[in-house]
Amino acid sequence: MSSARETIFQALRATSTPATRDIPPQVDRQEWGQSEKVERLTQQMSAVHAEVHHLADGDWIGWVNRELPQRGLSRLLAGGEVAQQLKQRCASSIELKHYQQPIEQWKSTLFNEVDVGITSTRGAIAHSGSLALWATIEEPRLLSLVPPVHIALLHANQIHENFEQMVVNEQWQQQMPTNTLLISGPSKTADIQQVLAYGVHGPKELIVLILEDA
Repeated sequence: MSSARETIFQALRATSTPATRDIPPQVDRQEWGQSEKVERLTQQMSAVHAEVHHLADGDWIGWVNRELPQRGLSRLLAGGEVAQQLKQRCASSIELKHYQQPIEQWKSTLFNEVDVGITSTRGAIAHSGSLALWATIEEPRLLSLVPPVHIALLHANQIHENFEQMVVNEQWQQQMPTNTLLISGPSKTADIQQVLAYGVHGPKELIVLILEDA
């Protein structure tokens, strides 16, 4: 038995090829200006069916009040500081729900009575076209994952070239989050025939509002 096993091992060694590792491409480290990072992020996110709008920093609530009724969306969910700002200026035609209780107490409402979830972001990666969200008690993961439409508020000065740059510039090492979401478009999946479908396991639409200083 031992001789037969050694014969098999010798045959395998004779026919095997040395293992090789794919070396990941070098990240483009050119110093992009803010306008270039905004343009690159817009292109990358638009390519995967995200909707991107450029607004002055103080205009996003006006956009929400104007656009949601036109799209037939009236039930808006927000948390934290975003909810506080909306509470003061939200249009009467929009029903604003504040995420401020445990999910067990209102799961049915969240899954059945919300059209849009709106969240802040903690930055974005221009190179890959990704948003970074930190899950907190005020803005948990479900706020961006459950509603059919997700609106993300992104400040233009928090767009970075790559992930490494974002971690360093935003000083994540001093306040490492317990949960980070990297979002690169609406939810999507592919079947065994490699047919890509959007909006199957999460938000059907992702709307990014890039806020720039007036």
